[in-house]
Amino acid sequence: MEKTVLTGQTLSFVADPFAVPPDEAVRHHTHGAVVIADGRIVEVGAADTVLAAHPGAARVDYGAALIMAGFVDAHAHYPQTGIIASWGKRLIDWLNGYTFPEEMKFADPGYAVATAERYFDLLAAHGTTSACSFCTIHPASVEAYFSVAAERGLRVWGGKTCMDRNAPDGLRDTPQSAHDDSKALLEKWHGKGRAEYVITPRFSPTSSPEQLEALGALWAAHPECLMQTHLSEQTDEIAWVKDLFPDARDYLDTYERFGLLGARGVYGHAIHLEPREEARLREVGAALVHCPTSNTFIGSGLFRLAALKAQGQRIGLATDTGGGSSFSMLRTMAAAYEIGQLSGTAIHPAQLLWLATEGSAAALHAADRIGNLEAGREADITVLNLASTKDIAQRSARASDLWEAVFPTIMMGDDRAVKAVWVGGRQIKM
Repeated sequence: MEKTVLTGQTLSFVADPFAVPPDEAVRHHTHGAVVIADGRIVEVGAADTVLAAHPGAARVDYGAALIMAGFVDAHAHYPQTGIIASWGKRLIDWLNGYTFPEEMKFADPGYAVATAERYFDLLAAHGTTSACSFCTIHPASVEAYFSVAAERGLRVWGGKTCMDRNAPDGLRDTPQSAHDDSKALLEKWHGKGRAEYVITPRFSPTSSPEQLEALGALWAAHPECLMQTHLSEQTDEIAWVKDLFPDARDYLDTYERFGLLGARGVYGHAIHLEPREEARLREVGAALVHCPTSNTFIGSGLFRLAALKAQGQRIGLATDTGGGSSFSMLRTMAAAYEIGQLSGTAIHPAQLLWLATEGSAAALHAADRIGNLEAGREADITVLNLASTKDIAQRSARASDLWEAVFPTIMMGDDRAVKAVWVGGRQIKM
């Protein structure tokens, strides 16, 4: 068994830093080492001890750079890669003005493959090693996403976006075709290599009750899969849902009544929740995904991260590209911090890093496989240069502890801060 030892600073989590004091939640070695072999992490510890235990291993020395788990983006739209940072729309106008015209192009398999390749290139540049993405209604968009990810050895989640109303001609399916296409794609891709299929109604306004019922039945037949959708992103969206579903108790009920609420449900945004919705989501153990750059860019509102975590909600972090304005999880963490400040809570750097790794992995029910620098996990690793630019370097040079050294990179870092990326034990960026 060939082994490789990565040396540098190492950071791993031993607990949720929202649940215990941040310094008690992490294990940090200023001179640490990570042993990888056969695509997995074998050992993490002090460099002198680890190197002595593995004398024949190849060594890659990252100096003072920080070695940690690769970032996990828990909610994205890879088909919107080309329209990221488009000007001036709120959610419904964004869909009609930018998203739907772009998604129409994915009827062309070649366009889908080219976009998937560009998307995964961008993720690698920013240190993201796993993502959960909506595709389009076209099965070819799903095939492109999973096939390109497989070529690169990435652990990914994705699914055909289902819509049978309130969308343009050529971008609608039917209750039956949504069920059947999703089932066929699920049977082909779920569990193949590092791919996992996700049942994917876009959101209640674009699915009829009949389609939601069909997808609920599919999820009931395949409870091993995740189900992803959107929930309570904007106030005008919520008003629209009330008009479309006048008998529903609230937005969440438009999913719950059709079997689309459960522990493996992943609900993007969840900004404007009612007390009943919060209680039910917590009760079933569903995941909420915080999308801070999107929430500010499209003007959706301020996610109540600290309050929802204090309730015991399962929460991940995501770019929500292309409604989100960056492919970078560093920028996403910075936006989460800024929203926390506006909401009256300073989010600790350890909490931000946990959300972008272990927290998002847990939201996707994959914390036993990815999201932490721990023996037995898959060797998806990101190495951060904590002095990547002059402005970051001059600030981090004054740091008196780990968090003062890391925080400037969270707030000001970009792809230049990503020194190296390893996926499944193989280096893909250096």
